[in-house]
This record gives sequence, structure tokens and C-alpha cells, in this order.
Amino acid sequence: MTVTGRTRRTRWVAGSAVALAVLFAGAATVASARDDGAGEHTSAAGSAPRTPATDSADAGFARDMAVHHQQAVEMSFIVRDRTRDEEVRRFAYDIANTQANQRGMLLGWLDLWELPKVSAGQEPMAWMDGQYAGHDMDGMDGMGDMEGVSGHGGGYQAHDGSLMPGMATRTELGRLREASGRQAEILYLQLMTDHHKGGIDMARGCADLCTVKAEKRLAQGMVDAQQSELDAMAQMLAARGAAPRG
Repeated sequence: MTVTGRTRRTRWVAGSAVALAVLFAGAATVASARDDGAGEHTSAAGSAPRTPATDSADAGFARDMAVHHQQAVEMSFIVRDRTRDEEVRRFAYDIANTQANQRGMLLGWLDLWELPKVSAGQEPMAWMDGQYAGHDMDGMDGMGDMEGVSGHGGGYQAHDGSLMPGMATRTELGRLREASGRQAEILYLQLMTDHHKGGIDMARGCADLCTVKAEKRLAQGMVDAQQSELDAMAQMLAARGAAPRG
């Protein structure tokens, strides 16, 4: 088999693994949410389970984090093709696989609750109601459009494709696609550091505000795992003579 053939096969296998993770996560999470999620809410008569409302924290977090995670998966696949460094490639694959799996769970819950995956008229992070949005955002590059901590996405002004705190802009994604080698590694780690900080802030909000037990556990797990990954990325940046932005 030629080198090109092996490369194509590797890319196909990696992409297929992530796709299968999404599929299985969506199926598994239906059973999870049935067991201890929506079923814990009952009507006043106590006869039928009550699912989260479309404007609830549970639904809002599922929608917003699914979008947030999708970009992390995209950035991870970009850097995989822009560097030969095995440490960064393994790290990127782990993030892509984990976040694709979690995204499948979040979308699975929305299907189970028969709620739309996009809520017309509701701005990103409005479900946080200003209680958490904006935490730990000070000094983050690209965060200069924060206008205080109130509803409507915590005052974050969407710009250039960045819909929520921590999300990379279209310009930054373009730079990542054009970079290569060490430059791509550093930019990816910096962008993903910002991305994780925004994601942790959102997950903390769900851990406190969401009512579905399975979703609260997932959110807290995101906080713990992504905080650990922030530490790892700081070390990887230092090894490359760089540091997180800001």
C-alpha cells in the first residue's frame, strides 16, 4: 500500500471512529435520560413525567454545548492534518473523540425531549441568565466584546463566527488551516485553551442550573476533564516556547 493510501485509510478510520462515537452516544444517552433525567420531573397530578421546557437550562445547555463542541472537533481535525507531531495529534484525536461523543449525547437528549436543536429567537447562553456567563473570561484574546454579565449570552457579542465565549472566529480558523508544523501546534493549543475556558464556564452553569441528573453529571465531568486538559495544554505550549494567549 502506498503512503498516500495509508494516509487516506488512517483519515477514514479516524473519521469513522468519531462518527460511530456520535451514533452510539446518541443511542446510549436516551436510556440514561429515561432512567434518571426527565423522568424525575412529574406533573402536579404525579401521573406523567415532565420533560424540560425549550427555554430551560437543560435544553439551552444541550443546544449551546453541542455547537461549542462541534467547533472543537473541527479544530482538532484541522491540526491533525497540519502537523506530524504525534503528541499534538494524539491530544487532538482524544478531544475530537470525546467531544463528538458528548455532542451525540446532548443532541440525543434534545431528540428524547422532542425539542428543537435550534431555538429561534433565543440567543446563545441566554439560559444562563447572567449568573455564570463571563466568569474566567478576563484577559482572553478575542474576548474584548464582552459587555458585562447579564442575560442574552452574558453580554457576549457574537462576531466573525464566534457565537459564544471561547469559540474561535472564522479568521482564526483560517489561520489554523494555513499554518503548519510548530506554528499550527501552538495556534491550535492556544485556540483550544480559550475554547476550554469558555466551555468550562458554560458547563459550570449547567452543573448548577440544569435539573436532569444525567446532564448535570455530564456537565461536571466536562469541567473536571477540561480543567485537566488546560493544564496539559499549558505544558505543551511551554515545551514549544509559547504560552496561552492573554
